[in-house]
Amino acid sequence: MNGYTVVATTASTDAPTSALSVVYSDDGVFEGYRFYNKNPDLVVIDTKIVGATPRFLTSGIADALATWVEARSVIQAGGDTMAGGSTTIAGQVIAEKCEETLFKYTNLAYESVQAKSVTPALESIVEANTLLSGLGFENGGLGVTHAIHNGFTALHGDIHDITHGEKVAFGTLVQLALEKRDLKEIERYIELYTSLGLPVTLGDIELKDAPRDDIMKVAEAATTEGESIHQAFNVLMNTLFLS
Repeated sequence: MNGYTVVATTASTDAPTSALSVVYSDDGVFEGYRFYNKNPDLVVIDTKIVGATPRFLTSGIADALATWVEARSVIQAGGDTMAGGSTTIAGQVIAEKCEETLFKYTNLAYESVQAKSVTPALESIVEANTLLSGLGFENGGLGVTHAIHNGFTALHGDIHDITHGEKVAFGTLVQLALEKRDLKEIERYIELYTSLGLPVTLGDIELKDAPRDDIMKVAEAATTEGESIHQAFNVLMNTLFLS
């Protein structure tokens, strides 16, 4: 593959940096990942453009906030990264720095977007959403969070009006709860999500009155063979049954 440049028009996911595409059916159901031989040689982002839509930015923040949560579980479980092999020290540091940056600058960046102003805080968040998260998930690994997101795509209805990052936000809370993380850590995520209008309940993702069969459909899709949840499986099972 020859060198190529990606010009991102939103900062809503880390896709511009990655060497893979997520493949969905015509009905929006997750089908798998398509891997490429290399990452883009250059990613160009105009923060005046990508900061123009608050919902896209907050969706990117939610997607990026999953980076360290998932990488940490993969590291602890001895799972594989999306790039293949074990997480490197550099991959771990990038994932951790991604989370640190998001908690430090998100509120300031969100205020900047509302004021239609480009600030250092916004620049930092765009970098975290796009670059740090992209390198972090590829070299750190995906876990429960994105598997839950993929499970949601098996449903029909209003949930398809929810963005990728918004579904990831809920999936991150599911992962933190399944791992029985410290309540202070979970509350820290919920507080930030709430300040940005991101979903923290089933009602927020249009599933308040979902029948049990639909919830089971999500669970089954999230745990199919080859899903990223299995990269964090050992640590998750230890948490659930041995704690």
